[in-house]
Amino acid sequence: MRLGDEIAFVTGGASGIGAATARRLASEGARVVIGDLDEPGAKVVAGELDGLAVALDVVDRESVREAFAAAERECGPVSVLVNSAGTDRFAMFVDTDEDVWDFVLQVNLRGTLACSRAVLPAMYERGRGTVVNVASEAGRIGAYAGATYSAAKAGVIGFTKAIARESARHGVRCNAVSPGPIDTPLLEAAATEYGPRGTRLRDAMVGMTVLQRMGEADEVAAAIAFLASPDASYITGHTLPVSGGLAL
Repeated sequence: MRLGDEIAFVTGGASGIGAATARRLASEGARVVIGDLDEPGAKVVAGELDGLAVALDVVDRESVREAFAAAERECGPVSVLVNSAGTDRFAMFVDTDEDVWDFVLQVNLRGTLACSRAVLPAMYERGRGTVVNVASEAGRIGAYAGATYSAAKAGVIGFTKAIARESARHGVRCNAVSPGPIDTPLLEAAATEYGPRGTRLRDAMVGMTVLQRMGEADEVAAAIAFLASPDASYITGHTLPVSGGLAL
């Protein structure tokens, strides 16, 4: 198995892409730690995998510190980090305010920074490790009714490139995946919360893909597992679109 003996920490692992990734990494041989604000949900997924669930609020410094300390105490040093925690508040930019900006930026961008900062020093010291960040095609082409989310995910892409440059001499690789429309609770929330307008938004995103369909969380998880594995040993600083050809 490609990830035997690895300790993988997946943020936002209670549902969606995070949960699919946790399952895929476990199937590849990794011992998986799932960190999520939804601790009961994280425990359900971890229970399937003989893994560990920890409470994690990625925007709270103390929560991040405690979650990663618990992971190392129970499982050992984290060698694979997947920053999957994310959220959005679908709305036209002029209908948002500072509270929305702060919330979306903190979860999607600052949370990725905070969790990466929690593991990179120890990875550097050991001379090995890999980080995979979940960005979005919104960060590359912009998302209708998602300006702040697009800005945050563009930040994740830029951050990934920068830490790849800094981490290479320490034997640590850093990459990202860039999902398009994926059948997850986050995208479904657009239709649920905004009714017909949200449904049109979701359908328009699917219509922009070359493959003309919604993606599955397992398809993103497969790409993440590849980037985390030795099969991607000569890949760093890359953002891999998993979007059905959305940006072609």
